[in-house]
Amino acid sequence: MVPGLTQSIAFCMNRGNPVRMSEHRENPRLRIRIVFGERGMIGPGKAELLERIDSAGSIAAAGRAMGMSYKRAWMLIETMNAMFREPVVESTRGGAQGGGARLTDTGHKVVAAYRAFEAEAACRGEAHLAELQGLLVDISGGK
Repeated sequence: MVPGLTQSIAFCMNRGNPVRMSEHRENPRLRIRIVFGERGMIGPGKAELLERIDSAGSIAAAGRAMGMSYKRAWMLIETMNAMFREPVVESTRGGAQGGGARLTDTGHKVVAAYRAFEAEAACRGEAHLAELQGLLVDISGGK
């Protein structure tokens, strides 16, 4: 994971007052998908998968943590490996020692760039998000 990202987005979204997004569900959150035409796309799910592979060292463990099958996780990795000039994940087959997976330098750069874009979009779009949020129905008063 990119250190401090969630905190920086939450910090920005709450006008400089640090909050945890999970504690204040009324704060809007962005789910950005970047589409590169026919080449593919990357969004929060693929970014999270890469982050989880980085921390777990395993495609299977990362997929399980996200509630997806190994086959689905592997398919997403193959898609991303084909999408970028260089692979984002390298894996070793299982066996007596067990297999594993790791993010390549490109994988780390992809996650960092995606998370930075996400954070900047949240900060720069704060006024628009606040405007949209102000137009929402107030359900706290039973309306």
